[in-house]
Amino acid sequence: MIGPPEPTRLPDTPPPWAGAGSSAAADSGATDPFGILAPQYGAASLADILPAALAVLGVPGATDVLGLTAVLDGVRRVAVLLVDGLGWHQIPIATPYAPTLAGLAATAGRPLTSGFPSTTPTSLVTLGTGTAPGAHGVLGFTLRVPGTDRVLNHIDWAGDPEPLRWQPVPTQLERARAAGVQVTVVSRPEFGGSGLTLAANRGGDYRGAAGVDELGREMVAALTAGSGPTLVSGYHPDLDRHGHLSGVDSVPWRVAAADVDRLLARLVDGLPPDAALLVTADHGQLDIPVGHRFDLDTDPRLRAGVTVVAGEPRVRYLHVRPGAQDDVVATWSAVLGTAARVTTRAELVAAGWFGPVPEEHLGRIGDVVVLCNGSYAVLATRSEPPMASRLVAYHGSDTAAEMTIPLLVVRG
Repeated sequence: MIGPPEPTRLPDTPPPWAGAGSSAAADSGATDPFGILAPQYGAASLADILPAALAVLGVPGATDVLGLTAVLDGVRRVAVLLVDGLGWHQIPIATPYAPTLAGLAATAGRPLTSGFPSTTPTSLVTLGTGTAPGAHGVLGFTLRVPGTDRVLNHIDWAGDPEPLRWQPVPTQLERARAAGVQVTVVSRPEFGGSGLTLAANRGGDYRGAAGVDELGREMVAALTAGSGPTLVSGYHPDLDRHGHLSGVDSVPWRVAAADVDRLLARLVDGLPPDAALLVTADHGQLDIPVGHRFDLDTDPRLRAGVTVVAGEPRVRYLHVRPGAQDDVVATWSAVLGTAARVTTRAELVAAGWFGPVPEEHLGRIGDVVVLCNGSYAVLATRSEPPMASRLVAYHGSDTAAEMTIPLLVVRG
C-alpha cells in the first residue's frame, strides 16, 4: 500500500487582506469576521487556483501566482475539491467534528478570497474559468437579463440564455484538455448538463456522484485512471445546504461537517504518489437573526422607483426607473441605516470589486447595489420563492466571514 500523503506547507506569503477596499477595512478582515474584505484577483483568490494547478501540470502559458509549482514539483495528477460553504472562518467551528480538516487547515492551509459577490454560481464560474466575475459575466445568484424584466436564477438555469453566449470565457478545463491533460468533473448527477455546469466546467468528462462516499470514490478513480497528466474537479454541496436550512453549527451542519471530513480522509488516503489534492470553497456563511431582516416587498419605501430586483438577500441589485437612481440610493440608505452600504454600479465597478467588466456585462448588475453589513439581510418575501426568506444562514456580501475561503494543499 502507498504510504499516507503528507500535508504540503505553502510558501509564506502576505495575508490577502489588502486590496480594493480601504486598508483599515481590509486589515480588519484578518481577525474580524464582519470586516470588509476586498477580493484579491490575480494575487490570492479563487480565480487563481486552477491556473496554478495547470501550471503544476505543465500546461503552456498557465500562470501560478500561488506558488504551487514550487511545492508540487513532480506532481502529474491534481484533484481540486470545492466544498460549498466551507469558509475559512467556518473551519474552527467545524473542528470538533472534522479532525482531518482541522489538521490540514493548521499545517497545509492558507486563506484566499472568493470573488464578489460571495455566492455559489459566481464562485463556481470564477474557479472554472480562472477569471474575475466581470469577465465571465455570472455576476450574482440571480441577474436581470438585460433588455428584459426577466430575472435569471443560475441554480435553475436550464439553457436559456444559451450558456456559451451568457458565459463566453473558455474554461480552464478546456484549456487543460487542449494541452493533453485528462480532465474529469465529479458532481451530483442532477447537475450534469445544467447551464451552470456548462458555464463553469465545460471541457471535462462528467461523472455523477450522488453522495459523499460516491464522490470520494469517483474522484479517486478518475485521478488514478491512465498515466498521463490528470485534472479532476469535484464539488460537494451539503455543508452549504445545511447551513442555509438549519444554521452554522446546528446539528445537521455538524453532521455535514463530519461527512466532509470523511470525504477528505478518503481522498487523502487515495492519493497516488505523483498526485496532489487542493481543497477550497466558494464562500462562507453567516446566520441572520430574525430581527435583522428587512423585507423590500412589504415596505413601499424600498419599492419606490425600483423596476427589477435581483441578487440575493445579502447583496441586492436594484434596477431603477430612469432618473430615479439618486432617490433610490437616498431612500434605501435612510431605511437601512448602518445595516447596509448603498452604492451604485458605477462606483463598485470602478473600485474593482468585479474585476474589469466589459460593456456587454454591465447591464447585469443593478443600477443600485446594496451590500449588507454585519448580520443583516434584505428579503423579498413576495417576489422570490418562499424558501429564500426562511433560510437561517446567508452569504453574498463582502464581509470576511463570507469572502475568506481556504486553500488546503496535500500531495501524495
